[in-house]
Amino acid sequence: MKVSDILRVKGGTLFTAHPDEPLSRALDLMAEKDIGSLVVMEHGDLVGMLTFREVIQTLVKNGGVIGTTIVRTAMDDAPLTCTMETDMDEVRRMMLDRHARYMPVMDMRMLMGVISFYDVARAVVDSQNFENQMLKAYIRDWPEGEAPAAPN
Repeated sequence: MKVSDILRVKGGTLFTAHPDEPLSRALDLMAEKDIGSLVVMEHGDLVGMLTFREVIQTLVKNGGVIGTTIVRTAMDDAPLTCTMETDMDEVRRMMLDRHARYMPVMDMRMLMGVISFYDVARAVVDSQNFENQMLKAYIRDWPEGEAPAAPN
C-alpha cells in the first residue's frame, strides 16, 4: 500500500496558512474546520507545518498568551514529508521516529495532500479487515473432499 492509496480514499481538501498571518487566525481556522494541522505555504512553496503540538509549545513559552504571535514563530519549519509513492511501512516508521502526527505529501515542490497518523492507522486496519474477509471466504469455499493442510 502506498500514500497515493490513502489520499485517493481521503479526498483532496487542504487547509493552509501563510507564515506571516496571526497565529490566532490560523487557530480559528483549525477550530472551525476541526483539524489538527495546517500546511504553511509561502509563494507556492511548503515552508512549514502548524499542528496543535507547536501551538501548545508556543502557548507555554508565552505564558498562555498568543497575543500578536505570527504563524512563522510557532510553525515547524522543517516538517517531515513523503511522496505519493512512499510505501506505508516507510511512512509508519518515519512518523514513529519523529513523533509526527501529520505529514505533507509532496510531488516535487507541489503539495498533494496531508496524511495523519489516524489515516495511516485506518488504512492498515481496513487492509487487514479486507485480508481477513478474503481468507474467511477462501476457507468457507474450500472444495469438498479436500482437507486444508495442517499448520506446521
